[in-house]
Amino acid sequence: MAASPRQLPYAPTPYSYLPNPALSAKINLDEEVKLSTTAAERDLYDSLAEIYSIIITLDGLEKAYIRDSILESEYTELCSRLLNQYKSILRDDSVSREFVDLDTFKSRWNIECPRASERLRVNLPATIAEPSATNVGPSNNASQPRTSATGSQILLATENFITFLDALRLNMLSKDSLHPLLSEVIQSVNQVTATDFDNRGKIISWLIRLNGMKATEELGEDEARQLTFDMEGAYAGFKATLS
Repeated sequence: MAASPRQLPYAPTPYSYLPNPALSAKINLDEEVKLSTTAAERDLYDSLAEIYSIIITLDGLEKAYIRDSILESEYTELCSRLLNQYKSILRDDSVSREFVDLDTFKSRWNIECPRASERLRVNLPATIAEPSATNVGPSNNASQPRTSATGSQILLATENFITFLDALRLNMLSKDSLHPLLSEVIQSVNQVTATDFDNRGKIISWLIRLNGMKATEELGEDEARQLTFDMEGAYAGFKATLS
């Protein structure tokens, strides 16, 4: 009796595919897959990987700060370093073009990190952007905390306010001129008082506004007038906390 034909181990279909060894590509599974073919491309991918790492790390740092798992001084140092690294990497035009913006980058690589996103938007550590109670001394008036700042700290904050207002009067309206000066204002103010004085929030709002601009971009005439008005109000509010 003739032997029955060998049964296939699967149910054949009209679309079944039987590989042909003669046509199979020879692939070395141990060979490294290269994402780039030039040094410039490699540098670009390395920079984008650094940005990704900074965002993830910063989000973890923000969580640790919220949970009081890290000292304020350590948080401030680490956060400032990450923010500076982030800005430094994006100064490269090729990286900036590929990055586009934070929302685009996060969507492309499927990451959320809301705390890191907020910190990058503000561009200041939470210990600087928000009043710190570490500078508040004993108070004779429960509704008005008294500052324990030294005379030199008060003088520095006053000088920083005046310097910033002078820059506006001299028509220095670009981001790279104003943002560093305004950062010095809020940092020195926080060394003096934790009181949420009139228009203090305007300082943070303008820092965020300036941070969203390109380095050479300038404020318009109306914006400059509004900024001057807000900072004069903040300076008056700051001086009121010292009386």
